[in-house]
Amino acid sequence: MVRRRRRTARTARITLAAVVAAVSTVAASGLAAPSAQAAAADAPDRGHAATRAAVDAAVAGGVPGVLAQAHDARGTWHGTAGLADLTTRRPPLPGDRFRTGSISKTFIATVLLQLEAEGGLSLSDTVEKWLPGVVRGHGHDGRRMTLRQLLNHTSGVYDYTEDPGLHLQGKEYLAHRYDTWRPEQLVALAMRHEPKFPPGTSWGYTTTAYVLAAMVVERATGRPYATEAERRILRPLGMHATTLPGTYPRIPAPSGRMYTTFTDDPEHEVHDITEFDPSWAWSAGEVVTSTADLDRFLAALMRGKLLPAAQLKEMTTTVPSPGFGDGQDDGLGIFRAKLPCGKEIWGHTGFMPGSQSMAYTTRDGGHRLVANFNTDWAGGTDAAGHVLLAEFCGTAPPASPASPAR
Repeated sequence: MVRRRRRTARTARITLAAVVAAVSTVAASGLAAPSAQAAAADAPDRGHAATRAAVDAAVAGGVPGVLAQAHDARGTWHGTAGLADLTTRRPPLPGDRFRTGSISKTFIATVLLQLEAEGGLSLSDTVEKWLPGVVRGHGHDGRRMTLRQLLNHTSGVYDYTEDPGLHLQGKEYLAHRYDTWRPEQLVALAMRHEPKFPPGTSWGYTTTAYVLAAMVVERATGRPYATEAERRILRPLGMHATTLPGTYPRIPAPSGRMYTTFTDDPEHEVHDITEFDPSWAWSAGEVVTSTADLDRFLAALMRGKLLPAAQLKEMTTTVPSPGFGDGQDDGLGIFRAKLPCGKEIWGHTGFMPGSQSMAYTTRDGGHRLVANFNTDWAGGTDAAGHVLLAEFCGTAPPASPASPAR
């Protein structure tokens, strides 16, 4: 049986907090990097022996299946483990597609920054200028909120994913998994509540900000945000495995299955949650991609192939993100973190029902890691943190009791 974690189908906060906490715990435990003999014995992994061990440990700890891809000076490495499908027993394949969750936010930030570079808008513009009357209610005021504050989570706008009307909490999600939501409806959910804080006075992660950002893209260009992302990012980079599904509930082949449990289920039954309407996440979390495509995006972004130098500098200018882990800051659609080994990395994590993903790179784009776990309980096993630390710091994962897959 798969070891089942008490998780909910709602999207999780997409920051580096869990990763930083996990890797800090590993570092504090005194675990050392693998020995030269161990690395030599794992020659096919070309220097990624610790990452291979962490991927395998994630499966031993209860994650059904893992996809990973890393790139450094030695070239590109692919690692898979476990099962992509618990019914057919099919293993994960390097080309499998998966839901990225909030890594989608990096795409939207990139498009908005491209528009700024072209003179189509300014990040100092108010939300009200582009979306008049949309951000109003219970203390929200788009006249006091800038586009930059949307992208670095300092807008204070309420996070609509916390509204019970979205039905993301607990097992009730199963009865609402095919509900379709329009962006305006999602923002309206947020406007039912008071803002978290006045714009620019603090920091607080909010999915609503990136729905608003995509709505601004549509108003500024006169085209759907997905069309802009495709013509500005996906097609130029040849990201043929990447899609923005809208309301389409399935993941294009090749792909595995995705698994979740619910906090209000005392039996913690594992559910196949692969198919659902992702419109409740829209621009803030709908992207479907592969490890190779996401790696290509990371490399192009950090090497200045998608943004001029001025806009890339804006993206990587950070503000503190208090309460979300030590050693990390928030840029525009991307986070910076300093790992216990001293290495600085940039990237984003993403959660969707049944899926946890991460995409990180060094600032020069030379060392990158993309990984997906086909369950949303991977965070409960610290699997993501251990894989991250293994790749960028060479630290071996802690021993984990085996748990055979179902």
